[in-house]
Amino acid sequence: MFRISQFMQEILDPKPLGAKRNPPGPVVIWNLIRRCNLTCKHCYSISADTDFPNELSTAQIFEVMDDLKQFRVPVLILSGGEPLLHPDIFDIARRSKEMGFYTALSTNGTLIDEHNIEQIAAMGFDYLGISIDGIAETHDKFRRKEGAFDASIKGLRLCHDQGIKVGLRFTMTQDNAEQLPQLLKLMDEEKIDKFYFSHLNYAGRGNKNRKDDVFLQTTRWAMDLLFERAMADAKAGRNTEFVTGNNDADGVYLLHWVKQHYPEQAQHIEAKLRQWGGNSSGVNISNIDNQGRVHPDTMWWHYDLGNVKERPFSEIWQDTSDPIMAGLKQHPRPVKGRCARCAYLDICNGNTRVRALQLTDDPWAEDPACYLTDEEIGLQ
Repeated sequence: MFRISQFMQEILDPKPLGAKRNPPGPVVIWNLIRRCNLTCKHCYSISADTDFPNELSTAQIFEVMDDLKQFRVPVLILSGGEPLLHPDIFDIARRSKEMGFYTALSTNGTLIDEHNIEQIAAMGFDYLGISIDGIAETHDKFRRKEGAFDASIKGLRLCHDQGIKVGLRFTMTQDNAEQLPQLLKLMDEEKIDKFYFSHLNYAGRGNKNRKDDVFLQTTRWAMDLLFERAMADAKAGRNTEFVTGNNDADGVYLLHWVKQHYPEQAQHIEAKLRQWGGNSSGVNISNIDNQGRVHPDTMWWHYDLGNVKERPFSEIWQDTSDPIMAGLKQHPRPVKGRCARCAYLDICNGNTRVRALQLTDDPWAEDPACYLTDEEIGLQ
């Protein structure tokens, strides 16, 4: 995850570099259930409104949570499918909070209503993210359900009224890119705290729709728009957050943006970006799916590292006998092509390796979704 707003604050109010602080354990994105009331076009878990076999029981989930706590995991992101369909979601969330995890809920928002909002608020979620793919008809088309947009916005408003920190999550494709400005306007209108921009990744249903991935110039336009908006909010003292995911080239692109607009801060921001270090799949970001299989992150569902039913997560995560995990944890990573020759490899860390794997069968090939020119990465 690339935290744009933090870097904008650094431009306006630079802080000394200081020592790099690594999190004590990985963030765990946990797909508690695969069932979902929607069948979204870009779903990485390819969920559907049906029960899936061999899912972890609540008792097994609690056992895993004990191991995660011992392993010093700081954050649990409870996801799905649609996590609100899990029969014990509130018991799981309550236990997560009681154990001291930063606890977030990742939902499509359509199931949040007057009947459960007080119970949701009582959980004390640190953050609740709702996925929005566009305005009204566009969102409904992506979500493959008429009325999904209105239901999600209703859920968002109910959460906001309860004082829950709410964010919008937007996955940009060729079919909805032009609605990004409208979504940023929606963020203003609804007084939303956070905007998460996800680049389309080649995984799950997104992999089947890779032809819909936006052109590189559109990606650059979107990033410029987000940078400008994040800076405007920072200058105005607004407490908003803009973050991106699934393309760590964003960090290098920001550096070039800073060189153009705030050249006096370029050296400082470059040092901060190198300290950030880019992609952390398999290191500081992890995933447990509904059946207990562990993956380097949520986009690696086709690649299993082990199963928490058979081995503790803490053992699986530290096992570098797996060649993928060994490479992800290696620094620098054993990337090839233009990634290997890039002058900013230590900023993006080779980006999202699953794209290279999906397209070339080689996880260390150059990232096909890097939107920077050869000149921008020091190859000319």
